[in-house]
Amino acid sequence: MLRIKGRVLVGPDEVRDELWAVDGRITHERPPGADGATTLTGWALPGLVDAHCHVGLGHQGPVDVATSEKQALTDREAGTLLIRDAGSPSDTRWTDEREDLPKIIRAGRHIARTRRYIRGYAHEIEPGDLVAYVAREARRGDGWVKLVGDWIDRDAGDLAACWPRGEVEAAIAEAHRLGARVTAHCFAEAALRDLVEAGIDCIEHATGLTEDTIPLFAERGVAIVPTLVNIATFPGLADAGEARYPRWSSHMRRLHERRYDTVRAAYDAGIPVFAGTDAGGTLAHGLVADEVAELVKAGIPPLDALSATAWGARRWLGRPVLEEGAPADLVLYDEDPRADVRVLGSPRRVVLNGRVTG
Repeated sequence: MLRIKGRVLVGPDEVRDELWAVDGRITHERPPGADGATTLTGWALPGLVDAHCHVGLGHQGPVDVATSEKQALTDREAGTLLIRDAGSPSDTRWTDEREDLPKIIRAGRHIARTRRYIRGYAHEIEPGDLVAYVAREARRGDGWVKLVGDWIDRDAGDLAACWPRGEVEAAIAEAHRLGARVTAHCFAEAALRDLVEAGIDCIEHATGLTEDTIPLFAERGVAIVPTLVNIATFPGLADAGEARYPRWSSHMRRLHERRYDTVRAAYDAGIPVFAGTDAGGTLAHGLVADEVAELVKAGIPPLDALSATAWGARRWLGRPVLEEGAPADLVLYDEDPRADVRVLGSPRRVVLNGRVTG
């Protein structure tokens, strides 16, 4: 049994002096035998959410169980206790049996156009097979499906949409029929309108948002996960591709240069914004605090940036916060993260399923 004492941020506007963890669950009432509880003190938040993460993915594709475990443990020690795995070629269902690892909401494996994504990551198919593969991954995942909405077209030498409108509409309708939401990787502008008008639920990265598409996203309630710590890599990618694909390189630099303005404009328009790092592949795990700091740098108020990895993100994903009977997943800090989100980078204690980790 644990007693959490100090300032418990149950919600953005609700603070309690204490709560209890009994048999891995939260209670706000003093339980029998409370005098023998272990007391932890500090500022407490619900376990953080990384809404775009890839456990089981390395820079060349799937990784072994030991590497996947290390990735998940790194996220846990950073305070990330709920992950939306936005595409992985590895089977990570074994983590569900581990009470010491973050909870994972899976989107199955990426679905990409043939030769239009990173080798080894995705199912690479043609448009005529899109509906069938979406149905397959909807059944395999945990309520999400991940499309690759755009990527470099080598003939054009620039980013381009991957899927015809009709196939996207049919695929998203099939996912929704099966009870799954759909998200898509999109760097550029071209694919966004078709995806949103086809009924998509979320866009990853969303660097191609413009004054023409931002109102459409807001009207339809389509969320974005900007992954700003990943967008920071665009200049290096552009430099590496300059000789072969100068148009693409120039485009990537423009998207990078306006990244903060894009995120702030989306937020100001009322588009739901959530924190995701794009960990896995080439990016390290455990960067959720950096991503929240980037959201604040983009102009999102600190409390809303916190919500993007805490209360708001959990509700968006259909998971509990710190209410009565919820899993006792929380992180404690020495200082108030509402005053300075950089506090998230130094968790004092991590509690998962009512147990102190580490």
